[in-house]
Amino acid sequence: MTDRDWDDDSGYRDAVQKAERAERAGWTAIAGATGVIGLVLIVLAVGCVLAVIAGLYVVMAVNR
Repeated sequence: MTDRDWDDDSGYRDAVQKAERAERAGWTAIAGATGVIGLVLIVLAVGCVLAVIAGLYVVMAVNR
């Protein structure tokens, strides 16, 4: 006979816990990557606005 009872599901619980940890880690990675991409897009948008303002300044300075 085995040492385990016929309805022992500790292996199942361990697998579920591992899967939940992996899922949390995955969602954390997705959230981190999304945050970094969002930050890069904001910096890029601000850079474009500053470039337009600088270009307008140069055009206005040349026309004086």
